[in-house]
Formats: sequence, structure tokens, C-alpha cells
Amino acid sequence: MNAPRARVVGTGSFLPEKRLTNDDLAGMMDTSDEWISSRTGILERHIAAEDQVTSDLAAQAGLKALEAAGCDPEELDLIVCATSTPDLVFPATATIVQRKIGAQNAKAPAFDIQAVCTGFVYGLGIADQFIRSGMSKKVLVIGAETFSRIVDWEDRNTCVVFGDGAGAVVLEAVPGENASGILSTHMHADGSHVELLHVTGGVSRGRPEGFDVRHDALGFVDMQGNEVFKHAVKAMGAVAEEALAANGLKVADVDWFIPHQANRRILQATAKRISLPEEKVIMTLDHHGNTSAASVPLALDEAVRDGRIQPGHLVLLDAFGGGFTWAAALIRW
Repeated sequence: MNAPRARVVGTGSFLPEKRLTNDDLAGMMDTSDEWISSRTGILERHIAAEDQVTSDLAAQAGLKALEAAGCDPEELDLIVCATSTPDLVFPATATIVQRKIGAQNAKAPAFDIQAVCTGFVYGLGIADQFIRSGMSKKVLVIGAETFSRIVDWEDRNTCVVFGDGAGAVVLEAVPGENASGILSTHMHADGSHVELLHVTGGVSRGRPEGFDVRHDALGFVDMQGNEVFKHAVKAMGAVAEEALAANGLKVADVDWFIPHQANRRILQATAKRISLPEEKVIMTLDHHGNTSAASVPLALDEAVRDGRIQPGHLVLLDAFGGGFTWAAALIRW
């Protein structure tokens, strides 16, 4: 008998109400709508309210995914939350989400993973293995971030890029012979390039010199954009080809390519690298910016809800993040 397969049965997303446009940023610093949009493709991003934390965004996205799946929170037997901006050092944001969505009575395991922008695809890979092993039957996987809390609002090279948001999927175990579901996931990391994309402070390393506890959180995002671009395009192209080869498929078989929504140029360059027509690339970063672990599920949910993704379609998810980390998931819808 074939091992169970994980099938996506519901998607959801949530963006905070506040919109910060490029023109808004131009009034705050030396930049312009043309400068930002021509380099990134981003027109606006959403910013969490002062009283909103990552678990609030994650819970809203999770509830929408559960509603789409027709799944009661108490049916979940695993919650995985991918985030680099947790509510607290501990407990895991996933446990707080568990309470907020009303799933705590099931006593299912709930934990966070941290792979920055690759986090959601890593989370899919982990959840897929739980289902394949028979340990789980219904899993909520969330990518959620409040990156606005860790960007330096005086650094136009980083603060114009990032936004806040959350996306989620519900996975359900189906018989292995079922045609739809996650075909495979592929995850990688290379820790030799930490300095190219990182946050300047932390818990065990302490806070950066000049840290102001009232304003500076645990440091700020520091990114060497040009170098990250080169690594991202190469790695995302390679892992996309790896996923297709593992399933005996070709680029021409892909109906939709959903990459991490980091930068329009990265998305276009990655598609070109694997010879994928740009019309098959789902881009949503123009209206939410780079939301790190939330970006892939945000784009996925939008494409599902507007009808672009249909049953039988082959969907390729691809992400790259600090660490460096990168991963792909191939899904038959």
C-alpha cells in the first residue's frame, strides 16, 4: 500500500489594514516611487498596527485556510508556523496561534521553524513528511511576519522592500495513489554567506552597539542586495530543476510558478534561467512587498482565490532566504 500523500485542501491569507505606498516613503526619506518600483517592482506594503503581533496575522490567515478547507480547528493534529519575527523568544508563536484559533483542546503539537524567506516551503516539507509517515492527517502550515519591526526606517535599501503579512494552507492526508497533492519537496542551506543577509542583533550574541531597548528591537535587517540577487537566482533555478527532475517532469509541464516575492528582477531572472515563460510566474509583490516567510503562501492564496490555479494544474513553489536557505515544492492541484 502506498504511503499517504499530503494534499492542499484550503488556503488563506491576511494583510494588515495599513498600507504604506512608495509615495508615503518618499515623504519620509530620500527616495521616490520611480526609484523603488523600477528596482523592486513594489508599489506598496502593509504594516502591522502597534497592537498587532505576528500571531494575530498568522491566526487570521489560518482561520481563512481552515474555512476554505471546511476543517474545524480541533481536527488539526499539527500546526507549523514559519516566522523570523515571533511574538516572543518563547513560547513558539505556533502555540499562541493554536490558542487564538481555538485548536488547543486537541493538544496537537505546534512549533515554529525559522528559515527566513524559505520558511514556508521548509514548513511544507516538514508537514509533508509527517503526513507521509502517518503521524499526521490534517496539518496547518503558516508563514507569518512582522518584518516592519526589524527594518531600519532610515535605510532606504531595506525598509522599502519589506512588509507584514501572513499566509496559510491546510494539508490533508489522502491515499498515496491520489493524483493530486505534494509530489515532492527539496530543501537546502549554505551557512557560509550569513553576512550577506542577516539581522544585526540576537539573543545569545546580545544586542548591537548603541542599542536602544525602546526602539531597536533586536537589531535590524542588513542586506547586501547585489550579492543576494546572484545567489538567489542561481539557487532558485537549481532547486526548481531538481524538483522537476525528481518527478520526471519538464519546465513545460509547469502551469504556475510561485517564487518567493522578493524582487521583480529576481523573479524574472529565475524564470529566464529555467526557460519558463513570464506569464506563468505569479507575482503579487507589487501590493505587499517582501513579506519573507509569508510571501509564497500569500501569492498562492491569491492565485487560488482568483481562479488562476485549477484542479490538475502543476504548481511549483520556490523560495530563497537568509542563511542561505532555499527550497522548492512541486504540487499537483
